[in-house]
Amino acid sequence: MKRLFALLTAFFLCIGLSAQQPSLHIITTGDVHGSWFDKPYVDGGKLKTSLMSVKHYVDSVRNAAGSDNVLLLDAGDCLQGDNAPYYFNYVVPGEPHLFPRIASYMGYDAIVVGNHDIETGHEVYDKVFSELGEKGIPWLAGNYIRDADGTPYFPLYHVFHKAGKKILVMGFGNPNIKSWLSEHAWKGMHFESIVPFAQECLDRVLPLEKPDFTIVIMHSGTGDGDGKSLESQGLDLLASVRGADLLVSGHDHIPTVVSRDGVILMDGGARAGYVGHAVLDGSGLHAETVRLDKKLADEAMEEKFRKEFDAVREFTNHNVGELSVPLYTRDAYAGMCDYLNLIHTVQLSVPEADISFAAPLTFNGTVREGTVVYNDMFTIYPFENQLFVIRMTGDEIRRYLEYSYYTWINPGREHVLRIEKKADARTSSEKWSFSGRTYNFDSAGGIRYTVDVRKPVGKRVRIISMADGSDFNPDTLYNVALTSYRANGGGELLAKGAGIDNEEMQKRLIAVYPAIRDLVYDYFRKHSTITPQLIGNTGLIGEWKFIPSDKSGRMIRDDLELVF
Repeated sequence: MKRLFALLTAFFLCIGLSAQQPSLHIITTGDVHGSWFDKPYVDGGKLKTSLMSVKHYVDSVRNAAGSDNVLLLDAGDCLQGDNAPYYFNYVVPGEPHLFPRIASYMGYDAIVVGNHDIETGHEVYDKVFSELGEKGIPWLAGNYIRDADGTPYFPLYHVFHKAGKKILVMGFGNPNIKSWLSEHAWKGMHFESIVPFAQECLDRVLPLEKPDFTIVIMHSGTGDGDGKSLESQGLDLLASVRGADLLVSGHDHIPTVVSRDGVILMDGGARAGYVGHAVLDGSGLHAETVRLDKKLADEAMEEKFRKEFDAVREFTNHNVGELSVPLYTRDAYAGMCDYLNLIHTVQLSVPEADISFAAPLTFNGTVREGTVVYNDMFTIYPFENQLFVIRMTGDEIRRYLEYSYYTWINPGREHVLRIEKKADARTSSEKWSFSGRTYNFDSAGGIRYTVDVRKPVGKRVRIISMADGSDFNPDTLYNVALTSYRANGGGELLAKGAGIDNEEMQKRLIAVYPAIRDLVYDYFRKHSTITPQLIGNTGLIGEWKFIPSDKSGRMIRDDLELVF
């Protein structure tokens, strides 16, 4: 791995240094999700890539090419997804936030706002915005518009002078915010689609600034280029953009380089596992994604932020409670399991809730039996989603579940799970994976039902009764506990399944609770030891299964063996 890393670095430096000097090096990260430290927070944890790996790589380029010839950019989602941002977002909000200090130390030139940055709430991201500004780092999202006066809430662009060139960097956030987040997180602003808004901005700004080189950086996935996804508009913009030389994308976590008509779209992947590296030299623009080596971290940076790491480590290692059995998140793909029984039990513990919807939010995580520490809460529930309770009819609940299992269950005979063999952009190999996003594989608690894998879509889910054995009626209104992400349209289960759009959902909302992770934490503190009996009370959470049990169970085990 070290040899490969060195060869890739040398390749790019040769490109930059062999042609006419000076060459411009553009290095990009994105979707780092709080991977700021390379060391594990708990004993026995594994070393990982982090911003310390990025710093090591960037400095190697700066040392060879000259710092004035390197531009370091980030495509957003900086403030959520790991213990460290949670600690500085919410546990010590009175202290200076760590992320602006790290970004300044690393020499970031500009950063884009991601949807998970907005999810932290105004109090957090307004503070980070201010502290980044104090350090001279623009946080860009020109399509996030103030309702009050129509001006951008965040800057649209910034001009840099690197490698003897005037460089315009224009930034945009993901416009699909309202489909994921409740209004308290983004109150006071609205969001413009990157296409065609970015082109309108380029047409206005380019004649004024007259740059030598123009970069558009956006927190938006690569997409399919069909113009149908507000969430992923990278290829949409690449197909139509005029005046930009390099597009930098993020959000979908897939390292990507695509070229069209001399313009390059580059995505540096996620969690500091890769960086995007583009070089502008006398022969033109070249780009590649570079895999970082977790063993090569910046030692001076480790020492600089050791005190902050130790504080996060101490917090995330305080005891929460005990588990009598391990929790495996992957068990949720095969049916009921202790992991999701816990989530359903917690969600059904609020007084309004009759029924619970929940999905496995950690793809393949384990919480071991024995003492549970706060670090385990991030495996059980990795996001800061709140618990919402909304009203739904029995028929809407059934249709919601039908749509969920449609994304989860294969209509063919070869596999029960909807899996496919496809190329992994990160490893250049083929592997089996789920076709859909597993964090949208909702099951229900509070009712008894079956899912018949032999039947066509729309006729698979049969709801037998409420958990206590009382009648379940299609016309009756029930109170349903679910994540704020789902309640605001995430995964489109409400819209495409139940037929409830966002406007209608707001009318159905009857209760809002704190972050679900906090509710899980409180549940552990209340019940010192979590047992299968405690969280597996079918009189509360009900029960469900795939049928026919013998055939579907065997095939699902085979499918999961392929995926994992």
